[in-house]
Amino acid sequence: LKDFEIGKGLGKGQFGQVHMVRTKAAPNYILAIKCIKKKKLQALDGGKQFRREVEIQSHLLHPNILRLYGYFFDEEQVYLMLEYAGGGELFRKLRDARDGRFDEPTAAKYIAQVTDGLTYLHSKRIIHRDIKPENLLLSLNGDIKIADFGWSVHAPSDRRTTHCGTPIYLAPEIARGKHEVYSRAVDLWALGVLIYELVTGDPPYDSNAQPRSVANRRTFLALLFRRSPTSLTPPSPIFSTSQLLKHAPSERLPLPKVKQHVWIQRHVRTSRSSQSGKTSQGSSVSATTVEH
Repeated sequence: LKDFEIGKGLGKGQFGQVHMVRTKAAPNYILAIKCIKKKKLQALDGGKQFRREVEIQSHLLHPNILRLYGYFFDEEQVYLMLEYAGGGELFRKLRDARDGRFDEPTAAKYIAQVTDGLTYLHSKRIIHRDIKPENLLLSLNGDIKIADFGWSVHAPSDRRTTHCGTPIYLAPEIARGKHEVYSRAVDLWALGVLIYELVTGDPPYDSNAQPRSVANRRTFLALLFRRSPTSLTPPSPIFSTSQLLKHAPSERLPLPKVKQHVWIQRHVRTSRSSQSGKTSQGSSVSATTVEH
């Protein structure tokens, strides 16, 4: 830790805090250091979940996934050296947006980038299992960085039974519990919830709905889309949302088709056109550097 200048706090989690730091040695890289108390890890599950998180994230290399460069430890804490996401949480950006929601071009850009990141994860047989705005960070350039791999799992057989995740984003097959087998399709469900939330500012069903209500198909259909958004331009993103929020995992829209959806293609193309002529800055460099 003595090799870093400790900067502002970036957030506080279940096991510790995250700080922005700068390396003392040139060329003065800026990183995020996640400080995790060993006692809390041991008290939870002996550190098993943490070791899995580090093992998975340290092997990932994609522009829309937060990099984990390495870790070190002392007697009391473990320190993760993470890519600095200077744009903060997507959750906070959504909360501060006008009317608590994004305009369609902005939402489409974010969804396209989350889709790219998930496509990469699934190609590596990794299920994230906790996609939500709080776990999506933004780079200084405003690009998505999928973060927080605490619930992620490497599943070569694409079959899991562990009950985990955030209730409002839980797919029915997880919400039902009872060791029901599920696959990477749970991430597709969460993506459907995310799309709706980004363009309307609300979840697609009552946020007070219990997971068991979502698990029951008839009850869920009564809850779904209770607030019909009127401000969305055709073709509406609600189409892709409804194709992702299918009770049968095999019926959910595959990630390549999400990316090809006309709503995303139109708005991403518009966004690219508006950026033409501007100098782009790489989002996949190993770390941010600072000139004195």
